[in-house]
Order: sequence, then C-alpha cells, then structure tokens
Amino acid sequence: MSLSPPPPRIGPHSLRNGLFVAPMAGVTDRPFRQLCKTLGAGYAVSEMVASNAQLWRSDKTLRRANHDGEVAPIAVQIAGADPAMMAEAARHNVANGAQIIDINMGCPAKKVCNVAAGSALLQNEPLVVRIVEAVVAAVGTGPDAVPVTLKIRTGWDRANRNAVRVARLAESAGIAMLTVHGRTRADLYKGEAEYETIAAVKQSVGIPVVANGDIDSPEKARVVLAATGADALMIGRAAQGRPWLFREIDHFLRTGERLPAPEVAEIQAIMNHHLADHYAFYGEFTGVRTARKHIGWYTRALAGSQAFRHRLNTLDSTREQLAAVNQFFDEQRALSDRLIYAAGDGDEAGEPHAPAPVADDENCSTDRLAA
Repeated sequence: MSLSPPPPRIGPHSLRNGLFVAPMAGVTDRPFRQLCKTLGAGYAVSEMVASNAQLWRSDKTLRRANHDGEVAPIAVQIAGADPAMMAEAARHNVANGAQIIDINMGCPAKKVCNVAAGSALLQNEPLVVRIVEAVVAAVGTGPDAVPVTLKIRTGWDRANRNAVRVARLAESAGIAMLTVHGRTRADLYKGEAEYETIAAVKQSVGIPVVANGDIDSPEKARVVLAATGADALMIGRAAQGRPWLFREIDHFLRTGERLPAPEVAEIQAIMNHHLADHYAFYGEFTGVRTARKHIGWYTRALAGSQAFRHRLNTLDSTREQLAAVNQFFDEQRALSDRLIYAAGDGDEAGEPHAPAPVADDENCSTDRLAA
C-alpha cells in the first residue's frame, strides 16, 4: 500500500508526485532543478529573485530567471517588502515564462531580514496580507490566472510563533499553496524542525500544505508525512550532492522498500551530465568555480574525497575539472560497483546522507532587495 499522499494540484498544474525541490540560492539553478526533476522530484522552485526592478537585468538575476528547456510547471520565487514592487516583480516574471509565483517569507538571512523582507515579514501580519493581496491581484486573477504560493517559517522566534495565523490570512488573501519550514527565524537551522506546528497549520487551512525541514532519508519522509499530515514534502540541503534522493523517497513511499545504493557508474554519468549542463549554463570562468561546491557535495564521505577536494580547488579549467572528477569516480569503481560512504579521511563518520552544509539559507539570499 502506498504511503505517499496524492500529489497536490497548484492551480491548473498537475504534479507527478509530492516531492519538491526547495529554492536554494547558488544551488537550485536551472541545471540542478532539471536534474532533480529527472531523478524523481515532482516540482522545483527557482532561486529567489529580488523584487527590485533595478536588478532584473543583472547577470545573476537573468541566470536565475532562465528556464530554457525546463520541465513545467515553471515556478519563480520573489522576495521583497513593498507590495507594489512585489506585484510588479510577479508580472515581470510571468511575462518571462513563470507559471507559478512563490512569495518568500521564510528567508532568515540578515541582509534580507534587515530590509524587512523574508522571515522578517512574519512580524508584520498586516503587511503580509497586503503583499499577498497585491501579488494575487497582479497575476492570480482572471482567465490567465497564475497561482501564487507562499513559503514561511513557524514564526519570528519561539515566543512569537504565528504560522497558523499567517496561514489563515494568506489563504483568505488568495494563496494557492503554503510551504512551512519547521523552525522560527531565530532558530536558523539549529535544533530539530517542529513538525507539530506544521501539523497545526495543516489542520487550520483548506489549501495544500508542504512540510519542509530536516527531511534527509526515505524513512524521515514517512515520519514527517505521518506527523504533519502534509500534502507534500520540500527537500533542500539533503539533496545537495544527492539529487537521486527524490527517487529513493518516491520509491520507498510507494512500495515500503528501500532502493539499493546507486551504482558508481550511474552516479558518474549523472555527474558528467550535470557538469556539462552547468558549464554550458555559466560559461568557462564562472562554471568551473561554481561547480566546485556541487562536486564537493557529490564526493563527500567517499573514500579519498578530502584529498580530492583539495586538489579540485587548484584546477581552473572545465577540462581539468571534469577529468579529475572522472578519475576520482574511476577509482571508486575499482573499490566497488556501488557507492560506499566511509568514515575517516576527514569526512563524517556513520550517516553518509547527513545534509551537507550550505553557505547561506536554504531559500535565500539575493544581492539586495530594494534600492
């Protein structure tokens, strides 16, 4: 018997399953989103895009808004604190191909909260309503209505958890789906996600609710679904270097059985495809540098990975980088047909699938949000 709930619809859009890729700045670019969708994710949201129109023509924003060839539906996350600017950002992104607009009210990064955006908005519920109403009015009504979704945390801090109130307000203002990260802004990523608050949110609204936070294995996915009653799961850091996690979770929820560890040859092929797409997307100079973090995540806790990563940081061409990656995985294949995560060599012992660290927040940040 399947343990997976039916995938939610987002407006007119049907999804293959309820496993979503979280927006992560510097990570969930188009090549990575597309890879995750190929490997089992049912939906992915873009990196956060600023509502400040002065930034829309920057190279970084143009790359974040690039969805060429991506499997639909195309979802773009916008951030800001001014209702009019957020409405205009929604219109701009819809005009450039967005089929779903997601509003960021979950980012805990200082440079975002310092301009009263991201999770700082949870301190101002009337402004939350004005922003949602403005964005919904801009793109979410009429014959060509585009669904508007929202991502929040459980509150500003533990003394001010207001996710249930915000959820009800957002639903009344026209939100089509709500994602809740199970921590307050003050928590950042410390401690355990509070699934009981997500469960309370789910019980308080009629729209689909997505649970986010600490979902790093098929078994944990089952636990979170049972604890929250959520309609879907959003996975972020645990998918870094392990985009096949989505198919592992999907298979487990459908069958109750775990897939075997991936074959080294398959992961090597996945990496070659990912890197080729990444290099084409960013170009030689930026591509080789931005690929380093992905390669580090892919190789984390594999035999010899610490020495390999040190060497990787000395390589400045895509040709050298790709050759080094293939040499490393050829060496892994000589050890075993399947991936073996080992303690030692400076890597983490025990659990090979612990979430990899990120430089900033799971769903932010951007250069700046307002002029």
